[in-house]
Amino acid sequence: MENTPELTTYSILFLGFVLGLRHATEADHLAAVSTIVSERKGLMSASIVGGLWGMGHTIALFAVGLIVILLKLQISEALEAQLESVVGVMLVILGINAIRKILTSEKIHAHTHEHGGHSHTHIHTHVDEISEGSHHRFGPRSVIVGMIHGLAGSGALMFIILPLISSPMVALAYIIVFGAGSIGGMILMSFILGLPLHFTAGRFDLANKGIRWCSGLFSVGLGVFIVYEKLISA
Repeated sequence: MENTPELTTYSILFLGFVLGLRHATEADHLAAVSTIVSERKGLMSASIVGGLWGMGHTIALFAVGLIVILLKLQISEALEAQLESVVGVMLVILGINAIRKILTSEKIHAHTHEHGGHSHTHIHTHVDEISEGSHHRFGPRSVIVGMIHGLAGSGALMFIILPLISSPMVALAYIIVFGAGSIGGMILMSFILGLPLHFTAGRFDLANKGIRWCSGLFSVGLGVFIVYEKLISA
């Protein structure tokens, strides 16, 4: 009987880690990260994007968790709906930006020259070097996107468990473990999402662009649906 509290604590933390892994596979999370991963060619780069998302997600969860635990506050359904609608707007913006980058990734040039006394004009395209260089840079976007998702998902998933935990220290540990699970889960999902993009980049341009188009359109569509469901139809 003396070991029961420890076993209970370990069970709670294990549950937090598993829920964190599962949390990373939700459609709105994958839609957002896929639009950023679609700009990456390397699998390591794609995985880092997922890790940055998870870090931002954990930071937001921990900040809100402190407020909930220390001040004994609860997130209202109205506030939760508003936060989720913000996620919807963000998905629309990310999707549109992904599509914009596809459309502007190639420059069209016309060259005219003479051959045999006749003038010829050739039209061709090449990839924008500035756009290509962006594949190797990491800005704060993934972290910010993760933070917004962390705020929106805090009431719906994580804080269903927190009120059941009597110890504030265990509750904070739960948040950290939950965040670790979401980081690991999103790194894995980003790696998986990056696989088709990695293998088609430079080899099958049409397929690569098709995947990127699907990612952008899915993000826009899901974002519009979330906004409609949480605000317009409520």
